[in-house]
Amino acid sequence: MVYIDLESTDVYENFGLEYYLAKEKNLEDTVFLFWRTTPTLMLGKYQNLAEEVNLPYAREQKMNLVRRMSGGGTIYTDLGGWQFTFIDRYKEEGIEFKKYLSPVLDALAKLSVKAEFNGRNDLCIEGRKFSGNAQYHLGESIVHHGSLLFSTDIEKMVNSTRVDEYKIISKSIQSVRERVCNISDHLKEKISPEDFKELMVSAILGEENKANRLELSKEEILRVKELAKTHFQNWDSLYGKNPKFNMEKIGRFPGGKMHFSLEIQKGKIQEASISGDFFSTLDPEEISKVFVGLAFDRDSLLKGLTERGLEGKLYRISVSEIADMLA
Repeated sequence: MVYIDLESTDVYENFGLEYYLAKEKNLEDTVFLFWRTTPTLMLGKYQNLAEEVNLPYAREQKMNLVRRMSGGGTIYTDLGGWQFTFIDRYKEEGIEFKKYLSPVLDALAKLSVKAEFNGRNDLCIEGRKFSGNAQYHLGESIVHHGSLLFSTDIEKMVNSTRVDEYKIISKSIQSVRERVCNISDHLKEKISPEDFKELMVSAILGEENKANRLELSKEEILRVKELAKTHFQNWDSLYGKNPKFNMEKIGRFPGGKMHFSLEIQKGKIQEASISGDFFSTLDPEEISKVFVGLAFDRDSLLKGLTERGLEGKLYRISVSEIADMLA
């Protein structure tokens, strides 16, 4: 096993490193990473950003938004939590979690934390989740990555994500807060997140792998930064990969109520129908037409609606209020 000591807290660069190691570096040995990020929301590959994330709150808190190359749900990460990654040359098709979760469970056991695999993709303590996991194939490699809630800000996690009510009802619990926990709450002695990292890395590597560490060259670091921008830190990777969806939303403004019916595909509004009890100098068809073709994110909506002359055409309703409400 090869270990890379990753100090970066930039989620885009860290995912860029995963990509580089899996697709371009192609080491024969298993690669192990243990890393963390500044406040970030990581969206699953197949998820719809508008349905999964409380975008106004995420903007207010200046959270990073990124879409993973793996499936699964949206997770919140911050400096109080950790991510771990295993990169292997894959020898068979399919997804298998146990192989990569067993070392993590064994390491936690050495800290007297009684954790278990729930059979799907989560690790739990006394039935409460502290780790979500996902996998994907890239080139000739399989990438397994997972999260570890250590001393994560649970309130920010709850406020920034939108949870499917079915997930709560089907588990017979009242809230997300009851469904998750921090590892630090289950330790016999208090330790810092940094100490937790050292203990986990040491336990997972074992004596035989402690000296097997890899450092990237300056050229490799530049390549990782390039891959981060190409594959993760751009509009198309986040919004453009949203699945096609229809949105029905009602905005209540000082000037009246507006009902928006939108069809969005590849991150752009394809069809729009606007109705309500508001006042305007434009016909309904003219207002609806203004929205068609605009990229569906807050900044693009604000810019597009302004450039297309909607500002001032709606009585006591500004384009910034509309953009804030929709996205």
